[in-house]
Amino acid sequence: MRQQNQSKKKVSLFITCLVDNFFPQVGESMVKVLRKLGVEVDFPVDQTCCGQPAFNSGFQHDAKALAKRFLSIFQDDNCYVVCPSGSCTTMVKIFYRELLKEESRGLELADRLASRTYEFSAFLTNVLHVEDVGASYSGKVTYHDSCHLLRELRIRDEPRKLIKSVKGIDFVEMNLHDACCGFGGTFSIMFPGVSISMLEEKIISIVESGADTIVSTDMGCLMHIEGAMSRRKIPVKVMHIAELLASEL
Repeated sequence: MRQQNQSKKKVSLFITCLVDNFFPQVGESMVKVLRKLGVEVDFPVDQTCCGQPAFNSGFQHDAKALAKRFLSIFQDDNCYVVCPSGSCTTMVKIFYRELLKEESRGLELADRLASRTYEFSAFLTNVLHVEDVGASYSGKVTYHDSCHLLRELRIRDEPRKLIKSVKGIDFVEMNLHDACCGFGGTFSIMFPGVSISMLEEKIISIVESGADTIVSTDMGCLMHIEGAMSRRKIPVKVMHIAELLASEL
């Protein structure tokens, strides 16, 4: 486990709406892992939604207002911004530029923020250069690629390196690991039939893998998957990667 010079790193946690309201243990696990690695962690208490639901629903004016608020809260250029979601990270790193493209000052701030904003697994592997955080977990684990993390941020190997480094894990790749689970935020509300059909394929892949635990980087996907599996009494545990990496620390 590599920890040298990590005390110089400072992180502001960017906690998503789902984690804040329903899965606080994910944020707590992030803090546990980052502090274990010697990182100074801050939580800006004034933060709110990044604006993604409004942006995806076509309410660009409302999304822009939230983007500007986010920029004012996370303005410290000496801090990395780390988020437990590929989806919300994508909003900040990529779509803020689109929202603010006609405002030179806003675009400059968005670019600076994007350069120091990371999804959690990418921050550990690409900034801290850590793959083994010292975690232990006994189980057969498979991994679900969330769409924004894989297709927008191009992050595929980073979470797998972290998972495979956890002591005691039997990692298995499932079929359709990179297929959408059908959540997509408002997509699952606007197109429930298509969403359920996509979820069916994902659950079949999970069950056929033989894994007893499914790990991902986005609680939206995991909430969607867990809801269906619990109703069918499928005994597969769902974990955010931060929870897995905080195991036995």
